[in-house]
Amino acid sequence: MAVYTDVGAEELESFLSGYGIGELLSYKGIAEGVENSNFLLHTTSGYFFLTLYEKRVAKDDLPFFLGLMAHLASRGINCPQPVKNNKSEILGQLAGRPAAIIDFLEGVWPRKPNASHCAAVGDALAKLHLAGGDFTMTRANALSVSGWRPLFDVAASRADELRHGLHDFLAAELDHLEKSWPRDLPRGVIHADLFPDNVLFLGDKLSGLIDFYFACNDILAYDVAICLNAWCFEPDHSFNVTKARAFLNAYSKVRTLSAAERKALPLLARGAALRFLLTRLVDWLNVPPGALVRPKDPLEYVRKLRFNQSVAGIRDYGLDEPGFVA
Repeated sequence: MAVYTDVGAEELESFLSGYGIGELLSYKGIAEGVENSNFLLHTTSGYFFLTLYEKRVAKDDLPFFLGLMAHLASRGINCPQPVKNNKSEILGQLAGRPAAIIDFLEGVWPRKPNASHCAAVGDALAKLHLAGGDFTMTRANALSVSGWRPLFDVAASRADELRHGLHDFLAAELDHLEKSWPRDLPRGVIHADLFPDNVLFLGDKLSGLIDFYFACNDILAYDVAICLNAWCFEPDHSFNVTKARAFLNAYSKVRTLSAAERKALPLLARGAALRFLLTRLVDWLNVPPGALVRPKDPLEYVRKLRFNQSVAGIRDYGLDEPGFVA
């Protein structure tokens, strides 16, 4: 979440008049994240989120995202739901951007995730993968392996401004992943961005999954790899095997990883690290002037990528092969 497009109070009040959610009491921009402009609304009916879609989110993809949230909710996954306006529409236009109001989920995201948080995320991710199995809409992952070279090309000439040698490091890894990326693993709906700030907890209980605006159809185990990178490293970027074991054990109790998925996991984790390294690098080098946004450090993912390059197999993520049933 972030704020790239500001919204005036009168403009917002006019927009809200088309919804049955009461009168506006207050609103504030949310600076976390990097993709859309987001605001927390307080009306006489309660709290809501307002999202203005921009950057990588295409308007034509919005029915997929919003439809997926409704589908997952019908399958017992606790995720936010779009609010319909007085014309029974879930999409509107505000400040020149497609806009939607999303209902508010109680909870806070964990600033210091522990093994119990990681286990809850593993359980929730596996349930999401199963629940998405009969979702009929599809969306290709524009940020999978075929989308990484265009990102690299955008940032390549300036990569060494961030760290000397970064250009060659990225080029070599991209060449390797393009040649080695698996093509025949189980696929389905993935969240693709399940970072700690997209998972809400009430105490130790997971209360909801949010921000589905990268969701797509791709390799299910790639989503697992994204979470390993997002949840199982410490602030000093060291890998926490205890967290990884808790996450993978909880996931496998709901959805068993096949032998091929287990074998591919280190490569998928390298790909996940490169994907976020590249998008962070592009964002770092291209922050819009005046944007209320904090770009995330790309070098964090250089360290994670180097770790994943050193991984020989799933044991290095904390699990022996007998821990899974093929």
